[in-house]
Amino acid sequence: MKEGAITTASKSASYPDLEGKRVIVSGGASGIGAGIVQGFVKQGCAVGFVDLSEDAGNSLCRSLDYAAHQPVFETCDVTDIPAYTATLEDMAAKLGGCDVLINNAGNDHRHTIESVTESSWDDSIAVNLKHQFFAAQSLVKTMRQNGGGSIINLGSISWHLGIPDLVVYQTAKAAIEGLTRSLARELGRDNIRVNAILPGNVETPRQKQWYSPEGEAEIVAAQCLNGRIQPSDIAAMALFLASQEARFCTGHNYWVDAGWR
Repeated sequence: MKEGAITTASKSASYPDLEGKRVIVSGGASGIGAGIVQGFVKQGCAVGFVDLSEDAGNSLCRSLDYAAHQPVFETCDVTDIPAYTATLEDMAAKLGGCDVLINNAGNDHRHTIESVTESSWDDSIAVNLKHQFFAAQSLVKTMRQNGGGSIINLGSISWHLGIPDLVVYQTAKAAIEGLTRSLARELGRDNIRVNAILPGNVETPRQKQWYSPEGEAEIVAAQCLNGRIQPSDIAAMALFLASQEARFCTGHNYWVDAGWR
């Protein structure tokens, strides 16, 4: 490893107020989502998560068999809004409510302008944006009943950089920032905070398929800090935003990009 590189800390922050909180994560079986699930489980939270991959979801649950609250996993397509919201409501019932919603699911499939069809446009908006609103809508009632909550939307650095071959994905990710501001204003008086995390290029198995070692070196060279961002780094920000340490943080974007932008 290059001298001066940032590595994952062996000791992480602990948030006692998160213990026992009910947390729901979309796209939680792998990558950033799995890092977030693991982070909240380690805080003693009761975590539920959904994902399309049944094998990955079950594997993650098995790896967390030490948890004080065994995670609840459901296979679900977030683009099927009626089925997805019904799954969320059922999951919240199993957990006894929902204090924290993390809208993580997405798909950064590369595409040229010429290849975009009306159907592929709708599909990309559905998997990257639409479900975030309807997940929030479906769980606001239980948050209000609980006296408040935290909604965390996963955005992206990509549209701020104008990365090629991601025009529809970046359109959706830009809209998430507007959604976050709007929901924060609408829900603030209910003590429901809404924020967005904007990751840089996080080292996950999915991202590795897009970059050669030379490409990864270019990313690190564009950052202010050495090293590759890990899912645990995104989880660390999510934990803070979900905790009472962030009780007056709402309506804003929180960058975890190693200074790339």
